[in-house]
Amino acid sequence: MKLDEYLSDTRSRFETHLQHSFQHSPSEQLKNAIHYSLLDGGKRLRPALVRAAALACGQSNQHWLIPASAIEMVHVYSLIHDDLPAMDNDDLRRGKPTNHKAFDEATAILAGDALQTEAFLQIAQATEFNDQQVRRMLTALTKASGGQGMVGGQMLDILAEETSITLEQLQHIHRLKTGALIQASLAIGALCKEDVTDSVLQQLEVYGDAIGLAFQITDDVLDVTSTTEVLGKPQGSDAEAQKTTYVTLLGLSGAKQQAHFQHQRALSALTDMGLNETSLLWQLADYILYRDH
Repeated sequence: MKLDEYLSDTRSRFETHLQHSFQHSPSEQLKNAIHYSLLDGGKRLRPALVRAAALACGQSNQHWLIPASAIEMVHVYSLIHDDLPAMDNDDLRRGKPTNHKAFDEATAILAGDALQTEAFLQIAQATEFNDQQVRRMLTALTKASGGQGMVGGQMLDILAEETSITLEQLQHIHRLKTGALIQASLAIGALCKEDVTDSVLQQLEVYGDAIGLAFQITDDVLDVTSTTEVLGKPQGSDAEAQKTTYVTLLGLSGAKQQAHFQHQRALSALTDMGLNETSLLWQLADYILYRDH
């Protein structure tokens, strides 16, 4: 399957599945705020990674939709909270007002909280997986999204503002803030297959680390080279916040070279994995490197 066809098919299946989320809430405003961000489309990269990992491991049924929903709920909650005045203080997300601008700060915080907890409920209540699969999926998602992963990376990112940090420190921040959830997407996708081997999971971890760094480096490059209209969020926001980026550390050319290096790491991990159905993961690595928004 070509990547465009795959992404379109994945988004279609995923959006249909998401439509059934949060249909019942004690507050119409809370439900509307959740749907405002959760059903807002976007690239749906993480669900695409979940499904591609499941397919690579030989699992072709629709069970990937459950862990993919969990991953996307955590991702969307993080975006809602990241945009808040106490964090990045952004007014625009995906070309429209951020959640706290469309509603208010309290509602946005609660919408994020609800998405975060619902994510774990999605997996915990899944009858499609055995107890060991559920436990391993929940463990992977918890580590990736909490203080050991995304939340910890966000804290380090805040502390690094307006300070000088090294390339190694920047990579550490991004491995936690962005890469951990990407790695978890691949892990829980693979865990849709009951008998996935530790060797495959280890190579997917390397692949996820590499594409996670490539994703963030490309983000930094686009923040310099693209426009607000294309990005759907304020262009140049990193410079305005005086953040250290791959571009400020390595220059534009050096940052692009580093992205290509991580891309090659990802492809090498796929080769070492030894599976037959990795073509979508190859194409997704290319997509992350060459995307324009």
